[in-house]
Amino acid sequence: MSFFLPKLSCKKDVDEAIKGVAEKVVALRFGRDEDPVCLQLDEILSKTSHDLKNMTSIYLVDVDKVPVYTRYFDISYIPSTVFFFNGQHMKVDYGSPDHTKFVGCFKCKQDFIDLVEVIYRGAMRGKLIVQSPIDPRNIPKYDLLYHDI
Repeated sequence: MSFFLPKLSCKKDVDEAIKGVAEKVVALRFGRDEDPVCLQLDEILSKTSHDLKNMTSIYLVDVDKVPVYTRYFDISYIPSTVFFFNGQHMKVDYGSPDHTKFVGCFKCKQDFIDLVEVIYRGAMRGKLIVQSPIDPRNIPKYDLLYHDI
């Protein structure tokens, strides 16, 4: 399903997607095309892209092709989804220590739709961080790993 969504293959493409999309949520899925969990997430994203076309633009970013953003957003687990609105990084409180990205796959497409709607509404009100509408049982749990602190 990942062939239905646009792919960003260099830093310039990612920069243009983040800065060039106005009045819409930009969702960047960081991962690898051959990873089974990424493929599962890509299917959910592609199924929702049409329903959310007025509210969001979804892009796939290969972690190996854009290492500068992989390091910048500390993408240590894939898939990871990062959200922007009008060039501004949108943060979401998932009840986890990391508010900068959603790590893992959404349990269903409705979880992704609800999250994008909350981010969109919050961004339109000027908020930079919003509360996740996703049931905490549907949010994958992971431990943050800090190296060389």
